[in-house]
Amino acid sequence: MKHWRGRWWLALYCALGLAYAGTAGAGRILVPVHGYLGDSASWRQSGVLPVLEEAGWRVAGNWRSTSSGVRLEPVVRPAGEFAIYTVDLPSTAPLMEQARFLGGMLGAIAQRHPTDTVELIGHSAGGVVARLALVNYGAGTVTRLITIAAPHSGTERAWQALDATDDSGLFGGIKRWFVERKVGDDMYRTVQSSRGVLADLSPPVPGNLLYWLNGRRHPDIAYVGVVRGAAFGLPGDQVVPASSQDLRRVPALNGRADIQVVAGDHQLSRQDGLLLSHLVAKPAETRATGSQ
Repeated sequence: MKHWRGRWWLALYCALGLAYAGTAGAGRILVPVHGYLGDSASWRQSGVLPVLEEAGWRVAGNWRSTSSGVRLEPVVRPAGEFAIYTVDLPSTAPLMEQARFLGGMLGAIAQRHPTDTVELIGHSAGGVVARLALVNYGAGTVTRLITIAAPHSGTERAWQALDATDDSGLFGGIKRWFVERKVGDDMYRTVQSSRGVLADLSPPVPGNLLYWLNGRRHPDIAYVGVVRGAAFGLPGDQVVPASSQDLRRVPALNGRADIQVVAGDHQLSRQDGLLLSHLVAKPAETRATGSQ
């Protein structure tokens, strides 16, 4: 019976998305932004994109970051009235660099669709990248930001990863040998090459990126934070505390955000697609002003 009830709620979310997506105004674009060690494929492999497609959205192409800028890889289908553009960002690069690429992608989308509105969806570190792009480059045609399990106030996991891969000092070689045996050579090298982004995702203290970002003026758009955990009293998922996922706690937003609390771990799942189809069923009520 418990299993049936869970499927009933999932079916209801999907039905709501189908109903509203079919009647919403034309010219709406979703831009999902992947997190650390993710890529554009994360959204399909997790089941999020298939659910959104069932609700009437269509993938129009994928934007890639290259040494010469950003490039669109179109698919066969035209954008249509309810389009999705996925993005591939250098997820191990510092957040400022990722935000620069994302800002270029959003600018290119606005040029291709000057009368359409854009809604950003950021998972994990992608939610912080999306906020950083909005603060640095303005909202433009973006009307809403939805973040999923995003470390807006950082995560101590970033500190732990930085410490684990710090092989400096007298016993650094021995420490590296032990850590590599535990996580594997490839993962160790990946994390060590990610020290810039991990520092950016550390809890805010004067002088670091999150401290600066959380105090900057944010564009006047709609903000929604999806928080992992069955209740606010629980600690969130295994990566980011619930309090850090709560957009209302960002000082610059001063409580100006809606929150959805859901059960689950840090990774994306089909349930996120069903929730998103419900959240984006209607256009955002607050239009972007482009302020910074």
